Amino acid sequence: MRHSRRTGFTLIELLIVVVIIGVLAAIAVPKFENTKGRAYTAAMKSDLRNLATAEEGYFFSYNTYTSSLTNLNFIPSVHVTLTIPEATGSGWSAKTTHSSTSTQCAIYMGTAAAVAPATHESSLTCQ
Repeated sequence: MRHSRRTGFTLIELLIVVVIIGVLAAIAVPKFENTKGRAYTAAMKSDLRNLATAEEGYFFSYNTYTSSLTNLNFIPSVHVTLTIPEATGSGWSAKTTHSSTSTQCAIYMGTAAAVAPATHESSLTCQ
């Protein structure tokens, strides 16, 4: 009598593999979401830093700051909204938001009024 030996995985072994993959996915998905949030915040911070450079260049040329992104030849990152609520000959303030997060970043320079969440001059702050 010949005994044929079947090879393959049992149902229990396959179930254990599926459970392990599910646990790994449950750990990885929240970390991925957190990484996306940090990328959005990084884009907003980068735009504010680049805006600061553009404003200083504009000030060097015209001896005043501007609230016009067109005058600065400045285009924010995709999905980032950048506003300059105040720009005078002695200071400016700006704020960024991103369409995919509730985080806001702000900065102000000189005598411009502070824009929340910024609390210290020239200190880029996000909240």
